[in-house]
Formats: sequence, structure tokens, C-alpha cells
Amino acid sequence: MSEESRFTLDNNSRVGVIGAGPAGSFFSYFLLDIAERIDTEIHVDLYEAKDFSVPGPAGCNNCAGIISESLVQTLASEGINLPPSVVKTGIDRYVLHTDGGSVEIDTPLHEMRIAAVHRGSGPRGITDTRWESFDGFLLKLAADKGARVLHERVNELGWQDGLPAVKTKNGELRAYDLLVVAVGVNATIRKLMEGLDFGYQPPGTTKTYICELYLGEDIVNQRLGNAVHLFLLDIPRVDFAMLIPKVEFATFCMLGNDIDTNLVETTLNTPEVRAVLPPEWQMPENYCHCSPRATISDPVHPFDDRVVTLGDCGVTRLYKDGIGAAYKAAKAAAVTAVFDGVSREDFGGHFWATCRAISRDNRFGKIIFAVTHIIQRKRFMRNGVVKTVKGEQKKESGERHLSTVFWDTFTGSAPYRDVFLRTLHPVGLARLIGNMIKSIFASGR
Repeated sequence: MSEESRFTLDNNSRVGVIGAGPAGSFFSYFLLDIAERIDTEIHVDLYEAKDFSVPGPAGCNNCAGIISESLVQTLASEGINLPPSVVKTGIDRYVLHTDGGSVEIDTPLHEMRIAAVHRGSGPRGITDTRWESFDGFLLKLAADKGARVLHERVNELGWQDGLPAVKTKNGELRAYDLLVVAVGVNATIRKLMEGLDFGYQPPGTTKTYICELYLGEDIVNQRLGNAVHLFLLDIPRVDFAMLIPKVEFATFCMLGNDIDTNLVETTLNTPEVRAVLPPEWQMPENYCHCSPRATISDPVHPFDDRVVTLGDCGVTRLYKDGIGAAYKAAKAAAVTAVFDGVSREDFGGHFWATCRAISRDNRFGKIIFAVTHIIQRKRFMRNGVVKTVKGEQKKESGERHLSTVFWDTFTGSAPYRDVFLRTLHPVGLARLIGNMIKSIFASGR
């Protein structure tokens, strides 16, 4: 495409953003911020059917709600500081639980920089009004920058006079110079994108499970503290499970294959999980829960002339720190749209380079989680991991090789490539192998 025919955003250009989760709100915020700095007026319509101020499913974006320490620092450098009303709990450690024992993994720098948040205003039944929605906070940032928030459900996408167009539930059709699709991966996305007809195919997914367990603030403090409790259990179809403290609630998350109610109850009733929960605790009959899809591969053709996808329906990080990936991709898309243009060729430059970096890093993530899966299935390996991490926690932070691998893997605070290379450190690897061998002889197998 020649320079003369390149699509650009000029004064009074109109941009439509579907979805006000982190990807959509970050994009709107950065687009308007950059445009303001270069004295260009751009009009942004931000579509979001959910009301993040409403507790329960109607205001929730179905996510565990862990913000990595690296993202907290990055946002602070952008002048975006998470207020105390958004951060439910500052996480300062992980506790790894296996049938071979439990071990605490402290934050490497001994600072509480990981944030546990609610994506909506809280689960169904919440009565404490101290807390703000994380997604609502980001949406307000975008609105304060000038985005027009439209609480309307988008029913159809298409083209009008060469421009991407949005049709809402009330039948109104609006055309835009640029359309950003930043929604989750569900049955709706494929149908929506068919109207644009440029070859987009959504990413592959796996099923997860999230539920909110009311325990009371005193019990959460006593039993969970400021720690995420991670369970590596030898249960078929379960990759791992977590309990995340959030004031009076604990968010329980599971990742695996074909997770159903029976599998959830089986996991919650294992000795490792029961040891963390109150002795008298029983699963309530009615509780806030969901089964969102997590992406495990890249989409096909995630952008075209005047159209770009972000967030879960675009390129995102495997399992951990999806919000951090949304920040990176959204900012790259905003920079590209303002300074380069909105053609397919333009998005194939800086924006796609950012997405490719995330995608390449995910390959290392798949290796790491595959190895974790093998460890999970072998008792002597699980015992070796616990013994190695326990020994490392008594050493200086620079010598905690396996501990930092687990910390960064499950917090999402470092690229998977860096984590993978650290697993090959000869000292840490020798300790782990040695402890696994000792575990074999100790068990007589």
C-alpha cells in the first residue's frame, strides 16, 4: 500500500472499542493520551454491556484477579497507581502445597507488590462497600481521558461505506475509522467477527473454574494470610488449583480439562486443601462461580485494515498475567494507530512485533507447565521440589534458584523465557535432582 493511500487517524477521527476490560480500557486511555499530546482530537466510543459497580456475574469479567508485581511497577511508571480501594490484599508470598508437604515461597525482594483484586465490585452476596472494581477503575481512567462509555450490547459487526460498523441491541448502526475488538473468547466472538469477514479465527481455549468462597475476614487472615495458596495435586484432569485471599472472601481457581462440579468438590475435599480451610467449613449450596475459557494458542488474522483485536480474543499470555499482556498489546496498538496508521500493513509493524514477542514467550511457558505437569504426577518429584524449596528459603535471595522459578511462574512477574533459563541453573538443578533421588530411596521405590 502506498504512502498516499495509507489509512490514518486525523482530527475528529472516530474509534469504536468493544469491551471495557483491561485491553479495551488501556487502549482507549493510551490512544486519547497520545492524541492529546500531539494536539489531535480523536473521538472514542467504548462499548461495555456490564456494569462493574454491580456485585456478582452482572459486573464481573470472570478472572482470578492477580496483578503481577511487574505490571504494578509498570503502571506506576505511567502515573497509574492502584488505589487502596481497588487492592483487596497485598500478596507477599505463595504457599506451595503437595501431598509431600507445604512450603512458603517469599517474594524475592520482600515487598508486597502483587495485588489481589476483584474484576467486578465483588462476588454475589458481598456487603462491604469499601472496595472498587479493578475493571471499573480502568474504565474510569479511559472515561476521564475523554472516552464516551456506551453501556450497550453489540449484536452485530459489519461494513458501511468501507468503514467497520457496529450495530447495538437497539438497532443503531455506527461506523468508525478504526474498530478495536477487545472481548473474551466465547461463543459470541466467532459470530460477531463473521460480519467483518477478513479471515479472523479465535484462539484455542481450555476450560477453567473460578468460585468465590465466603469465609469471613478473621478466618481469611488466620488461615490464608497475605499468601496465595497453590496446590499441585495428583488428580486426573487438574493441572493446578489456587486459593487467593480477598478480605472476607477466598477466590478458588482451577485449571484443567473438562472441569465439572464433581471434580471441583473432589479437589476442595483433598487433605491439602482442607488443611487450609476452616475445619468445620462446608461447600455452600449457593455461591458465586463461573467457568471462563483461557486461551492456549494464538488467533488467526487478528487484524486487518481498520480492525484490530486485543485481550483474550487477540494474542495474550499463557495462563498468567493476561492483564499485563493486555497492557502491552493495547499500548502498542494505540501507538501504531496514532503514529503509523490503521491499515493492515501498519498493524503488521510495531503492534504485531509486540504480539509476536508475547507469542514466542508462550512457547517457553508451555514447556514450563508441561514439566510442572510431570512433577505433579510423580510423588518423588513433588517431594523433591518441596525439600529443595524449603532448603532454599533458608538461603540468601540470590541462591533461591528454584524458589524464584516457582514465584515468577505462578505470579507472571517475569517472561517465561527468563524463567525457563533459570531452571537450567546448574546449582538449582543439582539440588533438585539430588533431592528427588533421595526421595526415591526414602520411599523405597
